[in-house]
Amino acid sequence: MLPSAAAVLALAAAGALWPERFGAAAKQLLLATTTNFGWFYLLTVFVIVVFLFVLAVGPYGRIRLGPEGSRPEFPFFTWIAMLYSAGFGAGLVFWGVAEPMSHFFTPPFQSLEAQSAPAARVAMGYSFFHWGVSQWSVFALAGLGIGFMQFRKGRDGLVSTALEPVIGHRPVVRTMVDVLSVVATVMGIATSLGLGVLQISGGLQSVAGWEGSLTLQLLIIAVMFAAYMLSSTTGLHRGIRWLSNVNLGLCLLLLAFVFAAGPTVFVLNAFTLALGDYLSHFIEYSLRLTPYRGGNWVRDWTIFYWAWAIAWSPFVGAFVARVSRGRTIREFVFGVLIVPPLIACVWIATFGGMALHEDLYNVAGIAAVVDKDVALALFTLYRHLPLGELLSVLSILLIFTFLVTSADSATYILAGMVSGGNPDPRQALKVFWGAMMSLIAGVLLAAGGLASLQTASLVAALPFAGLLMLLMVALVRLLRAESLHVPHARPPLR
Repeated sequence: MLPSAAAVLALAAAGALWPERFGAAAKQLLLATTTNFGWFYLLTVFVIVVFLFVLAVGPYGRIRLGPEGSRPEFPFFTWIAMLYSAGFGAGLVFWGVAEPMSHFFTPPFQSLEAQSAPAARVAMGYSFFHWGVSQWSVFALAGLGIGFMQFRKGRDGLVSTALEPVIGHRPVVRTMVDVLSVVATVMGIATSLGLGVLQISGGLQSVAGWEGSLTLQLLIIAVMFAAYMLSSTTGLHRGIRWLSNVNLGLCLLLLAFVFAAGPTVFVLNAFTLALGDYLSHFIEYSLRLTPYRGGNWVRDWTIFYWAWAIAWSPFVGAFVARVSRGRTIREFVFGVLIVPPLIACVWIATFGGMALHEDLYNVAGIAAVVDKDVALALFTLYRHLPLGELLSVLSILLIFTFLVTSADSATYILAGMVSGGNPDPRQALKVFWGAMMSLIAGVLLAAGGLASLQTASLVAALPFAGLLMLLMVALVRLLRAESLHVPHARPPLR
């Protein structure tokens, strides 16, 4: 615990005391890794997608994450709600309008005319791609490795333990992997809390006219801390489970209203077309780079997204594993890779599709607003709907509960990480790491170093990408050994 806490405090202190210098250094380091190793990120994520689908449809797909005969710990709706809340958090609410409108305003391909019908089509298809199977495959792989060792083999829920078949029992290597996992999780959640607070503050200013002052932002953090500590300390089966169900229910309620009140037929057509574009261009987008023409679009969007997912994989993977006990590998892979991404695509088609419709046919100017401030995307859209102010209030509440769910999940997983992968960590550890995340978010908001810490957190993606490749090798070795004891899961004879 001490090495992890010391590393986190050192990085947070650097971001608070020297925000500009720390930010410049972090930006240069991230730029160097994404520029020189962007190809590695793309290949890693693509290989993971293929690996997981082959694993799910093959003979190993029947093996359970738990003893033979065990059954899922949570019902299907609750399981999906918990996956959705921890994996997407407030990100989808934030980017559901902002991303397609950003691509509509600045198209992914130079040959496309900005704010044209072809640009709108590509914008929707690319948004599906970024929030689809690829991002979730990273979480699924980490979760599968951790869950297999934890529930099938009775070991702890650490990334280093899942990698044992490859890295062995080297204490120094294992400690480095575990410390890096804790640091990446704390920095990622702290920056997400800070950015979410900025969005809530902007929403309150838009709805109620409250000035987005530092005092208001710190007050939001304090309320959020109290909420997620209450949720986390009540346990996985009470607070986290209940909040996750609330999140998904509120999401579906907003989704149904906007779908019914907006251009319904246009949304259905846009969804169907975008789904076709996503499937037909999946390989092209997965491996797209521009070495002959140059440009930064792929690096700024696709590679950035993959870096974010990879850096978060220890936290989200550990949580996905923890709530998936008792499911077969086939259920796990298809559940994680299909259902949350499908919900995301429906959300993007509904909210982003309506925004595109308003700009294309009613010259609403939403894309221009988004280009200046992405935080206003959703609230600008609501001005074109009935009950817009009520929708804004509900969305602020949804962002808040999403952030609370992500934070309480993180405190639960962090406490487990620093206590040797314990699935039921002590309350004191949850309180410590929960307070650490809020403290870091508040200090960096005050010092202006939030973006710097977010940039620094993404640098962890490079070593984790290598670890994910090793994890695939480790899983194959584990499953081959396990299949000898499970007759129906044995691979075919050569």
